[in-house]
Amino acid sequence: MPSISVIVPVRNEAKGIEPALRALLTQEFPRERFEVIVADGASTDETVPIVRRLQSEFDNLKLVFNAGRLSSAARNTAIRHAKMDVAVIVDGHCSVPDRRYLANLSDGFERSGADCLGRPQPLDAPNPTSFQEAVSAARASRLGHNPDSDIFSDEAKFVDPQSTAVAYTRTVFHRIGLFDQSFDACEDVDFNQRVFRAGFACWFTPTVKVLYHPRSSLKGLFHQLSRYGMGRARLAFKDPKSLTPPALVPPLFALWAALGWLPAIAGPAWGLLWLASLVGYMMVLCGAGCLLGRGKGWAVMRRMPLVFAGIHFGFAWGFWKEVVRQLRPAPKPRAA
Repeated sequence: MPSISVIVPVRNEAKGIEPALRALLTQEFPRERFEVIVADGASTDETVPIVRRLQSEFDNLKLVFNAGRLSSAARNTAIRHAKMDVAVIVDGHCSVPDRRYLANLSDGFERSGADCLGRPQPLDAPNPTSFQEAVSAARASRLGHNPDSDIFSDEAKFVDPQSTAVAYTRTVFHRIGLFDQSFDACEDVDFNQRVFRAGFACWFTPTVKVLYHPRSSLKGLFHQLSRYGMGRARLAFKDPKSLTPPALVPPLFALWAALGWLPAIAGPAWGLLWLASLVGYMMVLCGAGCLLGRGKGWAVMRRMPLVFAGIHFGFAWGFWKEVVRQLRPAPKPRAA
């Protein structure tokens, strides 16, 4: 039975950190066989006091300071303090619904013989708003999420680790190193690309599912997808082979939507084509909203087109923002 280090990167997670940690610390798994390591990135809310209070109850709860503040740096800081056989990443803003989560994780490694495990990561929240229900439905669809990803699958199988791996044996870190701390998002995709190229096996199992809370506002959703877009663009500059056609669709369509009207100056036919494409896009979003929102009520259904647009254009905004940053000439050093 492999022992487990649970890595919890946090920054300003006071609203949800206590139930998340209690769900982990009260697992049906021998306490001496696991530890929970919270890596805090200089939180300005009550996150740290909450963790310190819980430390008085649980001697296997550790708190470490993440000077880099980013999630990538938090993962690395905690992994350096980890003492168990395997490490699993569990973000501070998600829920662990199964009290046998760690037992299932350990069993997954033991039975599969894999070097890493992948898990489903559906979006769910207690008492969700209509907007959150719309986000959950949209993100679980092929129109709202990269179809190459397995994170919404419910089938146990060996998979490529790029989009799903979250738990690793110590051998993985010894062989390929830690997470790239230049990433603010998609550091997991970058790391899992290296896991894949090193030839490590990844076993995907629904028994270690965690629930992520969907964003509660369009602004929050746009910001989240913008970070994802920035991360994917940065990864593409680091590793061009990582850029898949599905990841290019939102940035290219957003560019077309913003600038496709310019050639219409030379002739109306092009302008009609541009306008027709935008109308067609809106019709697709409305149709998808009606299809996916069936049985969820009008309040959810009518929000889905806006949610899809927030997903697509948020990702595109972050992607092009990072492209511009990467292509911008480096500032010349000042003369002494």
